[in-house]
Amino acid sequence: MILANEEAAGFSHQSFALVLPATIVSYAAGLKIKDYVKSGSYPTATILFKGTVVGDLFSPAIFYYSSRGPNKQTLEILKPDIIGPGENILAAWTPLGPPDNSGLIYKIFSGTSMSCPHLSGIAALMKSAHPNWSPAAIKSAIMTTTDLVNAQSRPVLDENLNPADILAVGAGHVNPSRAIDPGLVYDIEMEDYNAYICGLGYTKEQVEIITQDPTVNCTTRIEQGQLNYPTFSVLLGPSTTFSSTVTNVGERVASYFVKIFTPQFVDIVVKPRKLHFTRLNQKATYRMTFSWSNSRIIWSNSSMFTQGFLLWKSAKHTVKSVIIVKLTRPVH
Repeated sequence: MILANEEAAGFSHQSFALVLPATIVSYAAGLKIKDYVKSGSYPTATILFKGTVVGDLFSPAIFYYSSRGPNKQTLEILKPDIIGPGENILAAWTPLGPPDNSGLIYKIFSGTSMSCPHLSGIAALMKSAHPNWSPAAIKSAIMTTTDLVNAQSRPVLDENLNPADILAVGAGHVNPSRAIDPGLVYDIEMEDYNAYICGLGYTKEQVEIITQDPTVNCTTRIEQGQLNYPTFSVLLGPSTTFSSTVTNVGERVASYFVKIFTPQFVDIVVKPRKLHFTRLNQKATYRMTFSWSNSRIIWSNSSMFTQGFLLWKSAKHTVKSVIIVKLTRPVH
């Protein structure tokens, strides 16, 4: 039996148990096979089993049902945050669940049920290595040290073999060996979260229920984009400025210099362009201002997204923040 993907699945391949000998092919391959079957009275085919193939050069890649952004509730917080291994994962299987009579103790699974344990395990290992780090610091370390290329050092691809954009990969694919030593982190205190939730329009009483903090004071509010997040999602007006604070968790004495890969149709100014640290856990703040460039835009829709990157580079570390900017066509 030959199973062909539906069009939405493209070139994604998901393994699952079948009751008949079968092979699964991409949507494009399925169309070719169907055309061949219709081309004559006696079509023939041979299926060769090549065993387990390791070292897939297209890995990592975005599976077709992986969640995409933008974040429709809070547009100035980029989603997804991160991508991780979650497709065709060989995992332990418990006999305590619903009976399936397979007798197997390992199975191949896919979805968030696989990617979540990977990321959770990485976060737990990082907490073990850095017991004094906050959840936000651990999250920042994971998000600023990611991979945005596959094993061929080319951009991560989506299910149609096109380069995946930031709304599909978020900050990128997790790299735990780099995350353990990120250099700088974007930390967030409880007071920052309170001010952020208050800024979303919740009342003091509602925020108290959410945070279980009776000392909440909603006289302090911040806009969505002013949360000290390790990525930037910008709704561009005439000019938009972000203020971000990083904490030195790398070398005691270090200097970081900024490098910007500017999104198309956007100008970015960062001040200062150098951050110098003389001790661990020292903080430094920089401001990043976004404005429209003079480039002419040919609009095909009322809005569009453009993307780039901000790097803080020292002699040892590179701290990467992805940037996505939503441009809305001016109304005259």
